[in-house]
Amino acid sequence: MNRRKRAAPRVAWLRRCLPALLACVSAWPLFPAVAVAQAATAPAYEPGTGDAWLDRQLADVNRYAERYPDAFIDELVRYGGARRGYVEALLQQHGWVPGDVWFACFWGQAIGASCREPVQARSRLPGEGWRTVVESLPVAPDNLHWRAVRHALVASYDHWDRPIRLDALLQRQLGDRARRDAAARGHD
Repeated sequence: MNRRKRAAPRVAWLRRCLPALLACVSAWPLFPAVAVAQAATAPAYEPGTGDAWLDRQLADVNRYAERYPDAFIDELVRYGGARRGYVEALLQQHGWVPGDVWFACFWGQAIGASCREPVQARSRLPGEGWRTVVESLPVAPDNLHWRAVRHALVASYDHWDRPIRLDALLQRQLGDRARRDAAARGHD
């Protein structure tokens, strides 16, 4: 008799919860479909530099920074002239994606400015691509600026020891990784 009294609340609980449990179990196969649908509706990252190679690499910078955030930030501090706190604030508090932060810092460096100038220009033109943003800056973009940014991106990949496929122009300018490493040793 004692066992029946103790079992009665468990049975009542099971009867109340069983429909919800069955609904969850039967819906389980739908969860991956929901995740895929959400991913499909998320807008793709489009930096809008006007350079397809650079845009692809900046999208890859996002993936790298997601996996290695400290190495990404160290790169911007060491080689991009950025302050650590500034980069962290852009990423964490202002919702910037890493590829945009990287571009802003290295574009600033290419034109002899800090990261802040490109960041402020991008903030004034939130829906525009980087090509439009850099054209709005006081220093008119020229081929040497774009070349400096492209070379800096290859150097960042080399610092991260991350493979990179160069387009034909960069291959002629920089050569393969062994040639770039030899050139870097020659500057030490």
